[in-house]
Amino acid sequence: MSSNVKSFLRKYTMVIALVVVFILFVGLTGGRLLYAQNMSNLMLQNGYVLVMACGMLLCILTGGNIDLSVGSVICLVGGIAAVFLSNFGMNPILTILICLVIGLAVGCWQGFWIGYVRIPPFITTLAGMFMFRGFGRLVLDNKTLAIKDKTFLGIFTNYVKIPGLDDAQCWSAVIVGVVAAAYVLVSTARSRANKAKKGYRQNSAASDFGRAIIIAALLIWYSYLLSQYKGIPFMLIWVVIICLIYNFITSKTAFGRYFYAVGGNEKATQLSGIDTNKIYFIAYANMGLLAGLAGLLCAARVGSVNGSTGESFEMDAIGSCFIGGASAYGGSGTIGGVVIGALLLGVINMGMSIMGIGDSWQYVVKGAVLMIAVVFDVVSSRKNG
Repeated sequence: MSSNVKSFLRKYTMVIALVVVFILFVGLTGGRLLYAQNMSNLMLQNGYVLVMACGMLLCILTGGNIDLSVGSVICLVGGIAAVFLSNFGMNPILTILICLVIGLAVGCWQGFWIGYVRIPPFITTLAGMFMFRGFGRLVLDNKTLAIKDKTFLGIFTNYVKIPGLDDAQCWSAVIVGVVAAAYVLVSTARSRANKAKKGYRQNSAASDFGRAIIIAALLIWYSYLLSQYKGIPFMLIWVVIICLIYNFITSKTAFGRYFYAVGGNEKATQLSGIDTNKIYFIAYANMGLLAGLAGLLCAARVGSVNGSTGESFEMDAIGSCFIGGASAYGGSGTIGGVVIGALLLGVINMGMSIMGIGDSWQYVVKGAVLMIAVVFDVVSSRKNG
């Protein structure tokens, strides 16, 4: 096997796996996976996982560290939102802002112990997992609390509707898909032109444009499916905004590279003048903020919160990162990979649910996929080393 083929397979292993798994479940479900409603729900059901995974990636980049408390923070923040809205009738915008601040405060609390006192992240967040779950249940008084505020629910669960354009079918979704596809093609051309101007080495035109054309086609196809159901969900907009922000931070800014540097070699990073304590603190403070947002998304989608809300969500976020190519040792991983990992888990969950397979086997399969991904990463790292 040529080195180019090996490089291609190593780089796009999870993309290939996603395509194979998707085609497999399309066949096993008799094509039901491709229904417009299922394709829309695929993103809705995994929206808060993607939001959490963007924050989890920053924690993992610092050295393979994880945050076990995010599911409990979702319960706490969602419970506080439900109490504010249902029991106190608080303004929904104010409620959202307060809940985000609470999530950030939780993250700062854990970031302080991890970054400045240097308590191991596993122990700190394990303690947080118990503490914040308990606080969440106390806030809810161990009851299930429904959320009926239409403004709050609409901010996260409504669909884009343009009068006159989306009356019979939601054509605005198709328009957005075409614009996004055009942007992918134009940005690819610009990137190649800039690299050529600066004399940088780059992939062949066939490789870059081939990938861009495939992505553009998938965007148009998915947007067309959305147009056949209810259009573009607000939750998708939230997720796309978060992913774009964190992709920019991790790939285009010097600050984002600090997380990779800490995970790659913390001592060398310190010697270069970077405050590694601060990087750890920011990673977990940020994780708390995104867990707070995920709590709001989850509460709005379900329409209620109870003491079990968010259980095992942290595992989906962690799994999305590692399946998407984040190194178990830290120092490598991308937001694009996180999206692939989350979609892979989402396709497995939805496909098995459509087939009527119970939660027990879903856990078995997700665990096996995660184990395979981590083994692949470890073996590849040894060979490259």
